[in-house]
Amino acid sequence: MKIHREGYWYIVIATILWIGLAWTAIYLIPDSVSWIADAITFILFLLWFWVVIFFRLPLRNMVHGEDKIICPADGKVVVIEETYEPEYFKDKRLQVSVFMSPINVHVNRNPVSGVVKYMKYHAGKYLVAWHPKSSTENERTTIVIGNDNGDILMRQIAGALARRICYYVGEGDVVKQNEEFGFIKFGSRVDLFLPLGTVVDVKIGDVVKGGVTVIAHNKR
Repeated sequence: MKIHREGYWYIVIATILWIGLAWTAIYLIPDSVSWIADAITFILFLLWFWVVIFFRLPLRNMVHGEDKIICPADGKVVVIEETYEPEYFKDKRLQVSVFMSPINVHVNRNPVSGVVKYMKYHAGKYLVAWHPKSSTENERTTIVIGNDNGDILMRQIAGALARRICYYVGEGDVVKQNEEFGFIKFGSRVDLFLPLGTVVDVKIGDVVKGGVTVIAHNKR
């Protein structure tokens, strides 16, 4: 397991807080109630440990395939439905959404190989990620990858805790399946908008892994 580059600064801050506040508690709290200092130190350690785990980058055997649409994120499938996509396609698409909890790996990966045909960042609110309006009102990015099988839209959506969406691609970039296209910090959601008729290989409630779980197959 590695630590993602987005986490280096956060881990430094968490380490300073853990050491500094724990030292202060140990030396300022009287020995008669030393358990309070021990409790504070333990809580600070748990916070530091969570920050480290949040930014983990596990080594995985990625799944590949031109006919496969690979899951872009770790989490749980919370939406599978036909819906109108108003930003790029402006027509009906099959939406598959993955909710990423604060304990999931938060790397986002390209579900297919192709060319980035559209990319836009939107500033916005921080509604909970499962709120119906979060996909249109929250901080988010929209990225469209096109190849011979058609176009796929990915949308990173910030949640109530997530305050920073990172993205590493731009229009015109040639991208490969399972390469990182972004990272969302501290809880979020990723939506996929697929062509109608796409064969979906997951169901609502499934726990999925980015770069590993096959979300769907291209329509043939």
